[in-house]
Amino acid sequence: MNDVEYDELTDQVLLAVEDAIEALDLDLDYESNGGLLSISFPEGSKVIINKQPPLHQLWVATKFNGHHFEFKDGVWIDNRSGAEFWALISEAFSKQSGQNVVLADNS
Repeated sequence: MNDVEYDELTDQVLLAVEDAIEALDLDLDYESNGGLLSISFPEGSKVIINKQPPLHQLWVATKFNGHHFEFKDGVWIDNRSGAEFWALISEAFSKQSGQNVVLADNS
């Protein structure tokens, strides 16, 4: 993947996460700025998703730990646990909100 493809893919993911948040019936605030998306939960915790252009990765920081995703076979996969991006952030949102949350790319 070249830098242009990486930027397009990660921009699509960040926009898809914003759209997924908008579709939820949760009181979440989010802010997007220069390749970083910060999602705030009512109790004060955050999930931060940000681009890492030099590595062609997408990083996710949750209340519990951090994850580095690489694009493999058409999906973003955590290079440590092997978790798929949407499954992992759904789990993180569920834990941090105390509700069952399923996020998906509906673009």
